[in-house]
Amino acid sequence: MADAPEDLQYTTDHVWVRPGNGDEVRVGLTAAGVENLGEVVGVTLPEVGDELARGDVAVEIDTDDEAVDVDAPVSGQVVAVNQVIVDAVSALVSDPYGDGWLIAVELGDPSELDDLLDVDGYESLTESS
Repeated sequence: MADAPEDLQYTTDHVWVRPGNGDEVRVGLTAAGVENLGEVVGVTLPEVGDELARGDVAVEIDTDDEAVDVDAPVSGQVVAVNQVIVDAVSALVSDPYGDGWLIAVELGDPSELDDLLDVDGYESLTESS
C-alpha cells in the first residue's frame, strides 16, 4: 500500500484533503480506504455547484458487494468533479492521491481543516486498525 503523502490532511474515514488555490481543496480516498473497498465498479459524484456540509454524503462508490458513502470532510461548494474516475474507475485504485481524486470544494469554513489529521495522526490510525 502506498504511503500517505505528507502534504495532505486526513479523516478517520480514510478521506484525504489537499489544500489548493485559496480556499479550494481537493478531496479523495486514501490508498487504505480504496483497499478496504474491494473491487470498485462505479462512482457517483455530486454536481458542480452543490453545497455540502461536513459529514454529508459527498460521493457514492459502488463495489461488487455494496454501495459505500464517502462523507464530505469539509463544508463548501463543489467546484469540480473528477470525470476521469466516472469513465475509468481504475484511476481511483491505481492512483488514489493523483488522478483518482474525487471532488474539489471551495471551503465554506477554512477552520474545519484544523479538525483533520496530519500524516502522522493518520498513519497511527491505520497502523492500529
